[in-house]
Amino acid sequence: MTHILLIDDEPSLVAVLEPVLGAAGYRVTTAGDGASAIWRAGAEQPDIILLDLGLPDIDGKDVIRNIRVTSRAPIIVISARHQEGEKVAALDEGADDYVNKPFEIGELMARIRAALRRSSSLLHQPPAYSGGPLHIDFGERRVTVGGEAVRLSPKEHDLLVALALSAGQVVTHKRLLAVGWGPEGADSQYLRVYIGLLRQKIEEDSADPRLILTEPGVGYRLVTPEGTGEA
Repeated sequence: MTHILLIDDEPSLVAVLEPVLGAAGYRVTTAGDGASAIWRAGAEQPDIILLDLGLPDIDGKDVIRNIRVTSRAPIIVISARHQEGEKVAALDEGADDYVNKPFEIGELMARIRAALRRSSSLLHQPPAYSGGPLHIDFGERRVTVGGEAVRLSPKEHDLLVALALSAGQVVTHKRLLAVGWGPEGADSQYLRVYIGLLRQKIEEDSADPRLILTEPGVGYRLVTPEGTGEA
């Protein structure tokens, strides 16, 4: 049975969601503060986590950061903080999706199913990618270029992995936006910014990229060792 960890300090919301999720076939455990949430995420290893940012003891973004030390379970933020900066910060810390309160139960259930599908697909990916100077260990979330470790943010890493899993093929803007920002995506400007950051970290010359190539109007392509093309 799929295990959901529900982290929220609103008893009324928990009282609604817990039976609804249970009726849908999920096993639900709950936490009402950040400290117990971090402990439960590490000890119980849930399959997916629903997290409110406004916890009484620890800011939700810090909770995400701590959970990511021990768990790769999808994290869906459910929060009344609608500011774009809050969403971007939560996603950058390692959240997979963001749902604004108040929300429709049907929408939340759809987001949960989508996150679980993505998580399941990752279980069947190859253990590593090697192409030219670039090496990605998917399990360890470790990236090296020319043997030197490269430090990436969670979102930069996820975008690079998406490109690597389709190396040599174009990955569309829509697909990359879904990988980085969930089903609703985001403004394509965010994607351009993050691809620029990735190029700065893995390209020999980010102004003349040879690994991540732009396919104008379509998306981006990670070049395989024998691949050629223009940025």
